[in-house]
Amino acid sequence: MGGIPLKGYIEERAIELAGFIIENNATVRAAAKKFGISKSTVHKDVTERLAKINTVLAEETKKVLEKNKAERHIRGGMATKAKYKQRSEAMLKKKRENDKYKHG
Repeated sequence: MGGIPLKGYIEERAIELAGFIIENNATVRAAAKKFGISKSTVHKDVTERLAKINTVLAEETKKVLEKNKAERHIRGGMATKAKYKQRSEAMLKKKRENDKYKHG
């Protein structure tokens, strides 16, 4: 059977994931989406598997992931704020349209 052995493929994937995360300051979710794999697979690749392959790369990746985790609540708050702002603007627009028909 040709191609890369499964173990080699997994190790290569772990290194590619780490590179993507570091270069793009990416989250586990973003990496999972980009590579078409689950978040748990990304996490296992870059924490457990990568540590056995390349400790320096594993440490750099860990720093990015810890930074992203620390900032997660901020991104969540910004998303919630944007959601409610959009809802508020839509309601205001609808009210203006209704008022225009009442008085127009």
